[in-house]
Amino acid sequence: MKKWHYALIVFLGGCCYGILSTFVKLAYSAGFSSIEVTGGQYFFGTVLIWCVALFTKKKKLSLKQTLKLVLSGIPFGLTGLFYYESLKTLNASLAIIFLFQFVWIGAIFDWIFNKKKPRKQKLMSIGIVLIGSVLAANVISQKGGIFSWQGAIWGLLASFTYTVFIFLSSSVEKDTPPVLKSALLSTGALIVVFLLFPPKFLFDFSVLKGLTQYGLILGVFGVVLPPLLFSIGMPHVGPGLGTILSASELPVAVTLSSLVLSEHVNWMQWIGVILILVAIIGCNIRSEKNDRELSNGIEESCS
Repeated sequence: MKKWHYALIVFLGGCCYGILSTFVKLAYSAGFSSIEVTGGQYFFGTVLIWCVALFTKKKKLSLKQTLKLVLSGIPFGLTGLFYYESLKTLNASLAIIFLFQFVWIGAIFDWIFNKKKPRKQKLMSIGIVLIGSVLAANVISQKGGIFSWQGAIWGLLASFTYTVFIFLSSSVEKDTPPVLKSALLSTGALIVVFLLFPPKFLFDFSVLKGLTQYGLILGVFGVVLPPLLFSIGMPHVGPGLGTILSASELPVAVTLSSLVLSEHVNWMQWIGVILILVAIIGCNIRSEKNDRELSNGIEESCS
């Protein structure tokens, strides 16, 4: 596969996260609490990915490798919990802006751990993504927005743990089959969520019955697919480009809120969506060009 194929896979992983907000809102409107929705998402998602893993090619892992992958799933679970905490004291538009700081945190991770200093073009893409996220989240036209330092800290923690999850997806146990790797990452996330929010809903049949439809959808798009797609694509694109590609979350969230929930999306939000997509495409094209130039340089030096 070419690098742009892997980039597309990571892009789709980000799109999956964008689907979540619409169905979370639908679950809330159906009367379920945030704890029930979050717990249901990770429970059903983990069960589903393990069902798939049982019927796919297996690789025997040592106890150390298994624990490493399960522990790597912890930031996956913490991201959702931290973001939920930020929403308690911030409105949604501000909370997602703090979450979106992962686009530059990812570049720093790539620089520190992979020794890949961000190029000028990548820095420009990061800047465009951040500007686009401000517009797409409708921050400018929001009046009377709620701000608190507590919410800001939770939002920044969510962006940090999301970056850690992306980084681990690209570096930990690269040779592990993606489905098995995703199952173990999801297990780590589930353990953290259930430790912090005991799953009382599992023992209430009336709640569990109604929650199942939302839990399955959120589980597929929030727990099954993102780790799976990131496990396939991230080792080939790296956390720097990967965090920019996963910014596809916000354009999808804005589009679905308009189409499914019939929420009003103004022209500034659509401009923000377009800016994010342009930055993602531009950064990926530049990355492909740099790879070709590097490859040509190596061939010339060997000839």
